[in-house]
Amino acid sequence: MIISPCISICKTDPSTGYCYGCGRNNEEKKTWKLEGTSDNWKSNNLDEIKKRLSGWQLDSFNESYEYKINNGMSLFKKSLKNG
Repeated sequence: MIISPCISICKTDPSTGYCYGCGRNNEEKKTWKLEGTSDNWKSNNLDEIKKRLSGWQLDSFNESYEYKINNGMSLFKKSLKNG
């Protein structure tokens, strides 16, 4: 199972249509939630997401996504929890 790339920074860039946090567009977000979406599609989409992000945004995504995979929540949610 491939974990959703959502890192709880859910704001869309109005000029690109991509989420500032995870780099997905609205259609991709919907596709991730569909029960029949294959792991192959998800893996390819993760590669596309990482190509869209760069610099600190890519670094931040990678760090938070890795944390989410290993701990079950994003770094953003961890910071809210530890508030």
